[in-house]
Amino acid sequence: MATLRFSFGTMGSGKSTVALQIHHNLASRDLRGLLLTAFDREGAQVTSRLGVAAEAVEVNPELDLYQLALDHGALDVRPLRYLVCDEAQFYTAEQCDQLACVVDDLNVDVFAFGLITDFRGLLFDGTRRLLEIADERVPMQVEARCWCGQRATHNARVVNGVIVYEGETVVVGDTDDNQPQPLFGDVVHYELLCRRHYRQGDVGH
Repeated sequence: MATLRFSFGTMGSGKSTVALQIHHNLASRDLRGLLLTAFDREGAQVTSRLGVAAEAVEVNPELDLYQLALDHGALDVRPLRYLVCDEAQFYTAEQCDQLACVVDDLNVDVFAFGLITDFRGLLFDGTRRLLEIADERVPMQVEARCWCGQRATHNARVVNGVIVYEGETVVVGDTDDNQPQPLFGDVVHYELLCRRHYRQGDVGH
């Protein structure tokens, strides 16, 4: 029986690294599968902060994931065996239901990875739905840390050096604030914080 497994954590907890490892391990056994992502830092690929990357199908809100699996399953005499879905917090609730149908109707394993909460401390739509329907719910074992040394539980959005608590849910940024800064416009990055320092708006600088 195929399984829908959802692994979740904060930024920096190793989600993309594990997703790439699972994809590599299964593909190296000559199993057919697809690697998917949404809003990755580098576009249509899954990238890890450890420096590894692989090409991936980019998921937009209009993409039917069940039809995608059907189409790819028909392209080869070998059956489609798995989907590895990174950045699954950005998938729509409908797309998460489509992943469940891929598991139940096509007997294809789905390994989904995503953030549990957004910069406001609220569940993403995709995360909420996956927590509701997944066969397995797996917290990431790598504990990201706040600047104070405590376990990081919040992904804080920092705009021009200040934590913000309102705004668009999806604004692509990174936890590395040492990147070249734009000459114009807002500078956005993310800080991993414990609950206390998230509430205080203290990024430790």
